[in-house]
Amino acid sequence: MVKAALLVRMEAKPGKEKEVEDFLKGALPLVEEELNTTAWFAIRLSPLVFGIFDAFPDESGRQAHLVGKVAEALMKKAPDLFLKEPTIEKVEVLADKLPGSGARSVDLPPEAFAP
Repeated sequence: MVKAALLVRMEAKPGKEKEVEDFLKGALPLVEEELNTTAWFAIRLSPLVFGIFDAFPDESGRQAHLVGKVAEALMKKAPDLFLKEPTIEKVEVLADKLPGSGARSVDLPPEAFAP
């Protein structure tokens, strides 16, 4: 079950799209080392706009990620790759469905969702 998350948006400089894509794909091994990062997604929202969505069991997991290797590398590369500094939003997870969890973050009976 996750409670905390981050939503990061980045706009690539024109001509840097492939470098941004490669950077994000290359970050995966670093994220896999983070024990408290429950889910992590590198996404493309449009030709120039990329994002990261990651989720954590609690605030301490989110904070550890914010000072971790991926965040450090992202901020180091930001001036070269992005039009402006990435926006990082702390978000609250209201419900989740994760592979193998067998649990729901919302304790409502299925009939609560019936029409």
